[in-house]
Amino acid sequence: MSTQTPKLKVDNAQNVLKENNFQKVVIERFCVLGHILFFLVKLLYYWGEVIYLKFNPPPPTPVEGLIVLITGTGHGIGRELALAYSSRGAIVVGWDINKKNNDETIKEIAEMDGRPKAYSFQCDVTNREEVLKTAKDVQSLVGDVDILINNAGIMPCHPIGDHTPQEIEKIIAVNLTAHFWLLEAFLPSMKRKNQGHIVSLSSMAGYIGFSNLIPYCASKFGVRGYMEALHEELRLTNPQNKIKLTVIFPYMVDTGLCKRPRIKYETLMPLLSPKDVAEEILDAQTKAKIEVTIPSYLGGLTLMGRCLPYKAAIHLKDTFEAFVESDL
Repeated sequence: MSTQTPKLKVDNAQNVLKENNFQKVVIERFCVLGHILFFLVKLLYYWGEVIYLKFNPPPPTPVEGLIVLITGTGHGIGRELALAYSSRGAIVVGWDINKKNNDETIKEIAEMDGRPKAYSFQCDVTNREEVLKTAKDVQSLVGDVDILINNAGIMPCHPIGDHTPQEIEKIIAVNLTAHFWLLEAFLPSMKRKNQGHIVSLSSMAGYIGFSNLIPYCASKFGVRGYMEALHEELRLTNPQNKIKLTVIFPYMVDTGLCKRPRIKYETLMPLLSPKDVAEEILDAQTKAKIEVTIPSYLGGLTLMGRCLPYKAAIHLKDTFEAFVESDL
């Protein structure tokens, strides 16, 4: 029979618990230290890999014979993407809410010698049921989509107080929510085959907030966030995942959406050509780049701005003033 008092038993139990907790803390800290040292070694390897690939980039993956679905092909970047992919032998499937403009893009491809057959589908990408139905039509008529390019977007430019509730909802619906309906339609077949590529257009307004573009910036920040999260989910749910993701962050593009651009140094930072942007996107996709800013130097400039004190970042932003004035 034990002669220990209840208080002594409690004290002994507490001492054992403290000792176990101390051992656990020591072990965890040594584990963290080991992980940090291992990470620093790996970091040197990763930087070496980046530098090596900078000077010895892998050859682009051919798109010949692949089915490429592009939204917003009736105009601007989408139209140029359709022409660029078709010129490389891809089977282009163009989606746009504007049937007339979309048909004209596909007709232009059809009139070029040696191009694969291209397809035009009218679709409101903000309507989930319409997206899913049109996706079934694509699968039946053309086949499984290999490359999905979420390009469709709108950009009303005015102060937040001048945006109507309906306009704000539409900006979010076209620029962000529609991407989820397209993922619902086409990601499952990519998962079944464990291959495919999804390209989503964000914007430099998905990295930096701009006046007169508050709802637009919110939608483009959202594109950046969902693609980063999707990348992580695909990686964790399937260690052998081969579905590739690319996010594009273009500067202002001369598509007509930037109705009143204000650029301090126009010769250094002119509006981008839709054709040039399309070529950059195709290059990024075929080289499986994860994030691409157009032009490329804006990525480093933005990263530097994020590392600066807030007032210094604002000063840098004002120095290279480039934004859009209200279109009202």
